[in-house]
Amino acid sequence: MTTMEISKELVALCKQGKNQEAIDRFYSPNIESVEPVAMPGMEQTQRGIAKIKGKNQWWMDNHEVHGVIAEGPFPHGDRFIVRFKYDVTPKHMGKRMTMDETGLYTVQNGKIVKEEFFYSMSGPEAGPH
Repeated sequence: MTTMEISKELVALCKQGKNQEAIDRFYSPNIESVEPVAMPGMEQTQRGIAKIKGKNQWWMDNHEVHGVIAEGPFPHGDRFIVRFKYDVTPKHMGKRMTMDETGLYTVQNGKIVKEEFFYSMSGPEAGPH
């Protein structure tokens, strides 16, 4: 698959809340994921498909997702950007917040090999998606 095909399908799946399916279909086994800061119990940079799946599952388990908007993709060579807007309530806080996050993805040999996230939010907590 081309970078553009992967990026369009990833956005389509994320719009449907099928993030784990996107990981299964498009991520390299050696994927590297970089967050702006380290989260409690996690390293800032995660490596390997198992850790990325675990990070994503942790986020879904710890947040009630009221809605998500995925915009893009915005391609550039072997990379693309997707903008995500999440309406969530962190379960341990109970305070609803909006998270505006941008993901920069790098594709090699038909698989996503790196994802880097950039975000800000209107609530008091930051966290990986």
